[in-house]
Amino acid sequence: MIHKLEHIGIRVSDMDASIRFYTEVLGLQLACRKPLADGVELAFLCFPGSENIELELIGRGTEGLSSDGIVHHVAFTVSDIEAEVARLRELGVKLISEEPKVILDGVKIFFFYGPDGEQLELFQPKAE
Repeated sequence: MIHKLEHIGIRVSDMDASIRFYTEVLGLQLACRKPLADGVELAFLCFPGSENIELELIGRGTEGLSSDGIVHHVAFTVSDIEAEVARLRELGVKLISEEPKVILDGVKIFFFYGPDGEQLELFQPKAE
């Protein structure tokens, strides 16, 4: 039986730039960064207080990205999507759309890109 989301793996071309993006722009904290014997480097990030779900960055130095196992998107829950979109704009983050979209009778979503072109989503649950 599956119990929870463990982590989401994203291949990155520049580990330092990706760690900066996910910590400084999205507010995650670096939990662990380790090189493996085959030249792959891993970094695990999580939100403070939510260490049970991690984002895994997978890097291979300057070899570039692999096309296998592409992640479609990673979603992050927010309480004020408009404020977060404004903050992303101020930081110069590449946006996919101009404004949040309302789906499912009140859920708000907004898509943007990470430093390696990975698609990221802001998700604001429907107001109760």
